[in-house]
Amino acid sequence: MVRHILTLSTVLILAVPGISFSQITLQPFLSGLSSPVLVTNAHDGTNRLFIVQQGGTILVLQPGGAIPSTFMDITAKVVSGGERGLLGMAFHPEYSTNRRFYVSYTRTGDGASVIAEYKASAVNPNLGDTATERVLLVVAQPFANHNGGMIEFGPDGYLYISLGDGGSANDPGNRAQNINELLGKILRIDINTPPQIPYQSPPTNPFFGAIPGRDEIYAYGLRNMWRFSFDRNTGQLWGADVGQGQREEVDIITLGGNYGWRTYEGTLCTGLNPTQCGLPGFIPPITEYAHTGGRCSITGGYVYRGPTGALPAGNYVYADYCTGEIFLWNGTTAQMVLDTSVNISSFGEDESGEVYVTELGGTISKFVNPNPCPLPNPTGLAPSGIVATSQPAFTWSAVPNATDYVLLMIPTADAALATGPPTFVAATSNSYTPPAALPRFDYLWTVTARNPSCTANSFPPAQFFTIGGSCPLSAPALIGPIGTAPPSPTFTWSGVSTASLYFLLVVNAANSSVALQTVVATPSYTAPTPLPPATYIWAAIAFNSSCGGSPFSNVGSFVVQ
Repeated sequence: MVRHILTLSTVLILAVPGISFSQITLQPFLSGLSSPVLVTNAHDGTNRLFIVQQGGTILVLQPGGAIPSTFMDITAKVVSGGERGLLGMAFHPEYSTNRRFYVSYTRTGDGASVIAEYKASAVNPNLGDTATERVLLVVAQPFANHNGGMIEFGPDGYLYISLGDGGSANDPGNRAQNINELLGKILRIDINTPPQIPYQSPPTNPFFGAIPGRDEIYAYGLRNMWRFSFDRNTGQLWGADVGQGQREEVDIITLGGNYGWRTYEGTLCTGLNPTQCGLPGFIPPITEYAHTGGRCSITGGYVYRGPTGALPAGNYVYADYCTGEIFLWNGTTAQMVLDTSVNISSFGEDESGEVYVTELGGTISKFVNPNPCPLPNPTGLAPSGIVATSQPAFTWSAVPNATDYVLLMIPTADAALATGPPTFVAATSNSYTPPAALPRFDYLWTVTARNPSCTANSFPPAQFFTIGGSCPLSAPALIGPIGTAPPSPTFTWSGVSTASLYFLLVVNAANSSVALQTVVATPSYTAPTPLPPATYIWAAIAFNSSCGGSPFSNVGSFVVQ
């Protein structure tokens, strides 16, 4: 039977050239753990890692640390083993201020799935307070397997929850297709409620209110989506649904989507709901693989967005639990890129977007880039505009794998509108403060990252700043050129009423070299010789002999083709 589909017009994934498949490397990160099933972070700027262990403990690892400490122990509440245990953890989007986090576990006694809220200690941020438990949701489990267990906050601020189909084999209750049951679903709930209300369902959920079906359901037709994740760039929800005995699948999960189980396993008609095969309304996986070569159970991962280039940017990483193989999906094809000998229970992300691999036997590894070149350029350069001190602190974003930085600073105009020589300064961190006061000039500055094994980087676009800013002249406003310009463009800007002269500066954006600088009496100037094809940035200042120069104008840009 041909499987009918709901159109998925575009998979929002960008494969950026970088590391090749043959260079992908896993580096040991932690060992000596007890059945780790998740590594995650709090999104709170502390760069701590949290390790969830199936038996009921959560560990916290400080940045740069080697030995984690116990964050919380709820072993007494958890029944563990097989597909049950402490299975998921998520931090409230405002965790840094409200200390609220959430766990998914299988309850001792009746084996029900529990979603509960806790708070971190008010006096020690590295401890979870077990006395603060607030149970939000309890779902009875008819069998011991297929508990799901992943929880995560989406970009919409709601909590997403994965529940398996209830277990046994072949979904004997057909629960995944039953929209009046929560099993075999992705749920979405709003936990920002008054204390007496555990949660509410968002009104945009597909079966909310008078529409038949459970209000909590976001998507359905899932067998056991053990792990899902959100692409931190696009917000897309990616999930890996564990198959019965023939196919493992990767899905893009959308609002109200029906992913086929138990009618379909991947794209195969199971024969369990024989009258439904071939009907419209089922969403197929974006990729799948068969149970060949010992493959048996998919472990979902993340779309890689890390800064070090440890994986190809925009690729989705996932694995097979039984074979230890790790795969990448680039939006078109899937490729096995590493063949390990471990049982991969999960993947995880740190705050920067680097990806980790958890192995149920007790280790965590990290994807690393064995060749850090080329280094990305620093961003967030400051200062710019008017600064009050003659010893400003220069700051920029840290670049992974950089050994040091080179800061380039050019005084662009003094009282006589002369241009000074460039100054190069080496800095070992992502900040620099001049040891002595800078002369009162207007300055152009930029910075690049270095690593001895990499060729030199070009400088990113420069920033302008003015020391003092006491001059009463206002900055000119640029008029043109903007966009594409002829080789000999005419530069125009707004006149400043009390200005007697103007200083024009044009810089090649690729290498920060000065392409044109001149002093003119009117707010217009035509380049006397053609500029080579390139992207340029430019600015102007006004000048009056009685008070000096104005701040620089805004920075314009144009392209000569």
